Amino acid sequence: MALEEKINADIKSAMLAREASKLEALRAIKAAILLLKTSPEGLNDETEVKALQKMVKQRKETADLYVSQNRNDLAEVELAQAEVIEVYLPKQMNEEEIKAEVAKIISTVGASSLADLGKVMGVASKQLAGKADGKLISTFVKELLSK
Repeated sequence: MALEEKINADIKSAMLAREASKLEALRAIKAAILLLKTSPEGLNDETEVKALQKMVKQRKETADLYVSQNRNDLAEVELAQAEVIEVYLPKQMNEEEIKAEVAKIISTVGASSLADLGKVMGVASKQLAGKADGKLISTFVKELLSK
């Protein structure tokens, strides 16, 4: 089932169950999908994942901002929406898996120092897209190349 169909079905079930916060997050996903349909990139699996990751990241950053301003009530709403959106993302890799993949990529590319950071990050970003956070990938690449 395509993501759009799944979202539409989940919107209906959330409406019937009167789950307001879930419904708000699902409607945000639907809006993002509709925007992707009319965008130059078009709607495909890759653009869907990127859009969902961006939405999760925005909500987490907003929640952090609310927490720093002692507005935990608003932060909880943002984090709840982020959790709903994360359900539709591919399973994220854990730190050990990311480190192992980065080590493989470094050996494949033949990188030996921090000067090769760009080469490694280019390959790693493509291979791990949607499965791992870019900042985490960058951290591990720098760590492994500096050894």
